Amino acid sequence: MKPELKKILEKQHYKIVGAHSGVKTCHWLKEKLIRNRPCYKEKFYGIQSHRCLQMTPTINQCTQNCLYCWRYQGFTEQELESFDEPEFILEKSIDAQKLLISGFKGDERCDKKMFEEACNPNQVAISLSGEPTIYPKLAEFIDVCHKKNMTTFVVSNGTKPEMIGNLNPLPTQLYITVAAPNKEIYKKLCAPIVKDGWEKINESLGILSSLNTRTAIRHTLVDKWNIGYEEKYAELDLKAEPDFIECKAYMFVGYSRQRMNLENMPSHEKIKKFAEKLSGLTGYEVADEKKDSRVVVLARDKSRMKINQ
Repeated sequence: MKPELKKILEKQHYKIVGAHSGVKTCHWLKEKLIRNRPCYKEKFYGIQSHRCLQMTPTINQCTQNCLYCWRYQGFTEQELESFDEPEFILEKSIDAQKLLISGFKGDERCDKKMFEEACNPNQVAISLSGEPTIYPKLAEFIDVCHKKNMTTFVVSNGTKPEMIGNLNPLPTQLYITVAAPNKEIYKKLCAPIVKDGWEKINESLGILSSLNTRTAIRHTLVDKWNIGYEEKYAELDLKAEPDFIECKAYMFVGYSRQRMNLENMPSHEKIKKFAEKLSGLTGYEVADEKKDSRVVVLARDKSRMKINQ
């Protein structure tokens, strides 16, 4: 990793793991420890926010330079020429998480039992930065997590369908982010740096319904860019047949503020209207919402939302 990149990431409170992985504590982990406020994934799916390890095996490797992305994008690489082993990445990621949250132990607002649980994460969100399917041993990493009785959520941009179609084992829940209703908007908003990105995403969507795991489509919605195309999104969603569809507002945070404006962040009311229209077009039920995260989830079967069901 280039020293200038490492310096930038560490200044943003990332812990670098090995040659290409990283950990950063989620805002909602802190909220859960201090104020007992969970993230929307706990509300929707039943994971425990304070026991969630937010990490990535590809901290600087991605296939897109999305305008709405909050991460630093100055050194993006498209592949890994050499890579660390899954066991090493998980072990060192847990160590990094413990170090990052160590200061909460002395905070009188922090629930002590919850803090001890947080030091023993049981959920891995493989979604912090970059595109995780670039890591060649992603399936092996998922397997290592599962053998430690940890659930796994993988968030992919869908541009590597060959990896998605061959993941074995599969994560507990696999997301594909669909942030554009058509190729024209995709090229402008997601700024792909690989050839045929839109076609590859559509190939991944075609694979999704055949996978024997929980699946989700995430629509990251940016006002004045990709809202108002519910019919087109419905076509893509029905092609993929996911278990869940998340309609999530773009948040005006991080480095995205250099590329976006505050007016690009939709209100929760606008997200809810989008979700309700999409529900009518797809037949999916509006299952839940979390206003402070500006997100609404649609479910094909609401009774199966919790991960232990």
